[in-house]
Amino acid sequence: MASNSFPHLYLFLLITCLLLFTTANPVLGFYKSIFSFGDSLADTGNVLFSSPDEYVGKLPYGETYFHQATGRSSDGRLVIDFIAKSVGLPLLPPYLASSGKDLRQEVNFAVGGATALDASFFEERKVSVPKNASLKVQLKWFRELLPSLCNPSSNDCHEFLKTSLILMGEIGTNDYNHPFFQGRSLGETQTFIPEIIKAISFAIKVLIKEGAVTFMVPGNLPIGCAALYLTEFRSPEIADYDETGCIKWLNEFSMYHNKLLQKELDILREMHPHTNIIYADYYSVVMKIYQSPKPFGFESGILKACCGGEGPYNCNKSVQCGSVGARVYGDPSKCVNWDGFHLTEAANKIIANALIQEHYRFFFPATRIISNTTYMLICSSVLVPLPILIMIYYNFSKYYYIVFPDKKEEARDEELTQFM
Repeated sequence: MASNSFPHLYLFLLITCLLLFTTANPVLGFYKSIFSFGDSLADTGNVLFSSPDEYVGKLPYGETYFHQATGRSSDGRLVIDFIAKSVGLPLLPPYLASSGKDLRQEVNFAVGGATALDASFFEERKVSVPKNASLKVQLKWFRELLPSLCNPSSNDCHEFLKTSLILMGEIGTNDYNHPFFQGRSLGETQTFIPEIIKAISFAIKVLIKEGAVTFMVPGNLPIGCAALYLTEFRSPEIADYDETGCIKWLNEFSMYHNKLLQKELDILREMHPHTNIIYADYYSVVMKIYQSPKPFGFESGILKACCGGEGPYNCNKSVQCGSVGARVYGDPSKCVNWDGFHLTEAANKIIANALIQEHYRFFFPATRIISNTTYMLICSSVLVPLPILIMIYYNFSKYYYIVFPDKKEEARDEELTQFM
């Protein structure tokens, strides 16, 4: 009946608002799984299974959040941990420790010390690399695992990976660490950069072919601000340092890597327009912290390692964090650099929050359906007056039909207006 159209309309609008709220709610999330590739900046424990004697398997690693060492190269959580939490998924288990576990939601293939390039590349150039957990190896693990997650013979894997978030990196820093610390020149090491970018691009292409569409690809950190590099490449020349105390030529090296990476990501976006690939600018976020530490809650001596041995930067190769003789200098929550190269949980949290704020609709794609402002305007107009309108309807519907007026209803118009 026409008299029932009023409550039906508002019921429809109410349900619509609730559905919009559900799809736009970041707590529920859009992504059903996360897969992470990379090195120690993303490794949640694989390194302990490939190299059990690593210092990251001992306290004070992990002391801040987990209260035990987990294999993370930090005092607590990593960027990937905060991202997983933000999209409503559990922390990623390391692939090498995942035997017998349900891995349908998330898997971490990243390994501390991993390189983008395969070990053979370094062998040809007589650069010693302690382990081979390159992107090629990590992709092999992914392909071996995939049949247990979906049916590769059908469209199942493509559908599954459509709602998966791929964190590709950070990766590439170890490709530079090894030659730099083995005395190779800047010029020689710089020739590695295009090859490393190709390796990252190839890994993304492989995953796109498998069905993945959403990628976050971090760039390199400013290595010229890392305590380990500041210790190993100390210079008597003031001109070698910027105003923050970081080594300029090393940071310029990182920026060059990041520049080439961003160009390659632009090419991939053009080649695969159905994908969503964002560049995660770790470099800029960390440089902002180094340039103005106090607003972020950090103390002076920002370039020093929080955990390590003696030296101007609390860092030396003979006494690494987690080894005998190493100690924690102060409160990790007030430090940026944890062990000479890796970051503290406090710094990782800032990076993650900055990425989420900058790329909000990347992390919560359902919010693209409707903007927050539009959502609030529509739903407030429905939900706020709804109880009043319902009361009016049921009090006065007995006097008239709430329909568009016609000639038969004109006689009731005057009666209606006295109640309005």
